[in-house]
Amino acid sequence: MKPNFLETILEAKRFEIEAAQRRVPQSVLERACAEPRVRRPFPCDPDESGVSRIHIIAEVKRASPSRGAIRLDIDPVGYARACERAGASAMSVLTETAFFKGSLEDARSVRENVAIPVLRKDFIFSPYQVYETRAAGLDALLLIVRILDPGLLSDMLELCRQLDLDALVEVASEPEIEIAIQAGAATVGINARNLATFETDLCVCTRLLPLLRTDITAIALSGIRNRRDIAFLAQAGFRHFLVGETLSRAADPGAVLRKLIAGETTQ
Repeated sequence: MKPNFLETILEAKRFEIEAAQRRVPQSVLERACAEPRVRRPFPCDPDESGVSRIHIIAEVKRASPSRGAIRLDIDPVGYARACERAGASAMSVLTETAFFKGSLEDARSVRENVAIPVLRKDFIFSPYQVYETRAAGLDALLLIVRILDPGLLSDMLELCRQLDLDALVEVASEPEIEIAIQAGAATVGINARNLATFETDLCVCTRLLPLLRTDITAIALSGIRNRRDIAFLAQAGFRHFLVGETLSRAADPGAVLRKLIAGETTQ
């Protein structure tokens, strides 16, 4: 039987949140959230020119449960700056510690050193984590429909609005899209990766995209390795793509990113 990565991650995350709450009570975070910060809309501002183009969200990814170490020694700030110079529309930073080897400090340091919006990508199911994200000065966070019941998803989206945070709502099936729409999601990420097995299939993205209203920003998540993958998804109607492992592994992420945006083939 294949391991269920999601269940293992969530169990560890619950202990991590409990420990964080003992170190820093939510009341402290709530006071920190009152501090002003310049909002950066996620994933990016609409194209003022009216010309549709490729928008890539570059991700800081040290490791994953299925692939193991990807780039444990990555310099998040140097990597983010290179991606920003190459044309990234936003940055995503994995902050899960046990399996992805990330941290909230990675995200905070990236936010302080780039001018584009920064997304916290983690397994978020507690209001404490929403306050934690805003207190760190970040612009957006990931909410995964699969790990949130519909009522909690709606509550978390409302809390994000109160704290001036954008939310990327992740879905991977038809019922999850309906839940996201009913909850009022404005930005939806369609994940090609099965969170239980971590296997990927880009056809999941193309199959589900037509179910979204045109006023919802759609982002293709996971499994994007090269320009051919982007072309395949773009043909289906995607204009926003989150690229993680391909860029994190690259010796020159900026060069790879420029090729992905410009349309040159990368292996």
